Amino acid sequence: MTRVEFIKKVDEKVKLIRTENGYTQDKMAETLGISKKTLVQVEKERGSLGWAVAITVCVIFRDSEILELTFGGHVEDIIQSLSFTNNERKYTQTLGGRIWWKDIETKKGFTTQQNIISNHYRILDSKYRRVCYSFEIQYINQRFKELVD
Repeated sequence: MTRVEFIKKVDEKVKLIRTENGYTQDKMAETLGISKKTLVQVEKERGSLGWAVAITVCVIFRDSEILELTFGGHVEDIIQSLSFTNNERKYTQTLGGRIWWKDIETKKGFTTQQNIISNHYRILDSKYRRVCYSFEIQYINQRFKELVD
């Protein structure tokens, strides 16, 4: 997934997210810091939110079922992966990937997984804490090897 693809997905879902939360176009535009005209254009597929506003949508409406279904769980990992190459944050707790993830390899208490919707990768430790994540399988394979050797 690229930033352009990410923005397009958020653009396509912004109206559903707005209605899911019971927002009028005026309230949604104000919440996002954009004009109502811009929001209307996005909802009619004649405009785009852009990177910053797409992230804003995902942060403000992080508990949205629409976003969860669109991106395969919480969108934070995807935003981080698109913002920083091969991001590592120290062992953030996860649910272990019971819904949106498929296991690729498990060895010595570490598991490599791939998200079934966004296709990004991550490595979990034996307590389901996230070691790192990336869209680059080569990076994940290298980190996995370092962890298990």
